[in-house]
Formats: sequence, C-alpha cells, structure tokens
Amino acid sequence: MTSPEAESLPADPAPEEPSQGAPSAAKPAAEPPADAPGPADAPAPTDAAPAAPPPRPEERLEKAVRAAEQALIEFEIAVETFRVEVENFSRLHHQKLGPMYTRLDELDAQIAEAKAARTGDAEDLRLAREARARVMPMPGVEELFHGWIDSEGLSPEGASMLNDQPVRPPQRVRPSADARRLYRDLVRKAHPDLAQGEAERTRRDAFIARVNHAYTLGDEEALRALTAEWEAGPASEEQPPSRSEELYARLEWLAERKEMLTLVAKRLEDGAIGSMLRVAQDDPDGLLDQIAEQLLAEVAGRERELAALLE
Repeated sequence: MTSPEAESLPADPAPEEPSQGAPSAAKPAAEPPADAPGPADAPAPTDAAPAAPPPRPEERLEKAVRAAEQALIEFEIAVETFRVEVENFSRLHHQKLGPMYTRLDELDAQIAEAKAARTGDAEDLRLAREARARVMPMPGVEELFHGWIDSEGLSPEGASMLNDQPVRPPQRVRPSADARRLYRDLVRKAHPDLAQGEAERTRRDAFIARVNHAYTLGDEEALRALTAEWEAGPASEEQPPSRSEELYARLEWLAERKEMLTLVAKRLEDGAIGSMLRVAQDDPDGLLDQIAEQLLAEVAGRERELAALLE
C-alpha cells in the first residue's frame, strides 16, 4: 500500500530523449585540456609507407645502357648464327659441288679446243685459250705472297716485318756519330736501373726498347724524336671520367658496335651464299641437292656435246 506521503508528492518528470547527434543536456561534453594536441599535431599513423627516395641522375642512363646491351647481345647472336650458316653452306657447297664445277670448266675448255681444231678460226682459237686459262692451276704460295711465305714458312723478310725489325740489313756496321751520341745520352737518362718504383721501371723498359730499335736502324730522326719525348716527361694522368661520362661512352660504343654488326650482316646477306640461304631458308641442305642435280645434268650435256665434236 502506498504511503500518503508518496501519494502527495508529485511524480518525477520523465527524462527527455536527447536529439540524435546532439550532446545530452544532463551530461555536457567535457572540455579538452588546454595542452592537448590538436588534429594538426596528431602523429602520423605508424603503418604509413615511407616516401621513396628521389631517383639518381644516372639511373635513366643505366637503364638505357642495360637495354642497349641486351639488344646488342641478341643482335650479335643473330648475326653469328647467320655467319655460321653461311660458312657451313659455303664449305658444303665447295665439297659437294666444287668437283662438278671443275668438271664443267674442263669440258668447256675441251669443247672450245675441239671447235678451234675443226675451224682454225682466230676467234675460236682465242676462246679456246681463254677457256683453258680458266682451268689452269692456282698460282703457288710464293707467287701469291710475293716471296714472303714459301713452302717452309715465313721468309726472313716476312718474319722481320712481323717482329717489327728492319726488313733490309743496315747500310753501315756502325751507326753514325750523331746516332751513337743520341743513343748514349738517352740510355744514360732513361736507364731502367734509375727508376724509383716498379711502374717507372716498366715505363723505362718500354722506352729503352724503342731506343734500342731506333739505334739498330741507325735512325737519327727517330732518336731525336725519342729525346724530345723523354725531355717532355710522362704524360700527366687524366682525371677519371664521371659515372655519367662512362655511361655516355658506353652507349656510344654500343651504337658503334651495332653499326659494325649491321655492316657485317649486310655483307653476309648480299653475298652469293647469303643470297642462296635467303632463297632456301627452310631447307638449305635441300638446295644443295637441287643444285647438284642441275650440275650433273649440265655435265652430262657437255659430255654429249664433246663426244659429238670428237666423232
């Protein structure tokens, strides 16, 4: 049973529902401390990716060099592959078909000679001589190399040229007085035993070798030039190139190499064997067999023609 005091008291008013998104009137929002950091001062999230470092100035050059190197390697592979095919085709062409070409030349000479013997005509005689000249043996080694190489190897003159020695013997047993004086002065100044280090000794050794060679020839002008060279001193060491300069130089070399290989490839393609290979890219061995059949037919035809002339 409710007490009278409770009945006489007014009922508590119902609390108002706070509006959505608004702070409750009964519990106001707490003020942040004065020294609390604001949004701008908040630390960055710890999981954020670090900023990438700026690219180096040489990075693009290095990429270009690597790309050019790979392209050149592939091009060299293609050129070398084609060169091997041309060389092999040429060797097989000579082995398989060379005797047939030789037989055809011999038959052409015999046919021309048989015609000239029949007619006695001056023109026929000239054609017969030309046909026979085409099957004459190749000149000997001595004739081809002007006596520098013979059946026993290099001649003394040829060996002297390869060894950077005088081809002809000196005109005098003893060089002139000026040559002797220049030689002695140079040896006294540049002798390797006067070197203070290994690098300097190596330089002096090479220089004295040149001095000795000039004195052997009795070449006063060369000895004077060597004297001036020694008095000028060693060339000053150049400043090493920068990384960018090295990369640019590498790119230039790669471009020159590519140009050279392009010329090699063009010469291979434009040659007789290269032209044959282009015609029979899928079956070059079959092309050799086909040419052999044609040559055999030509040989048979020439033999019939010669037999008819000799009847």
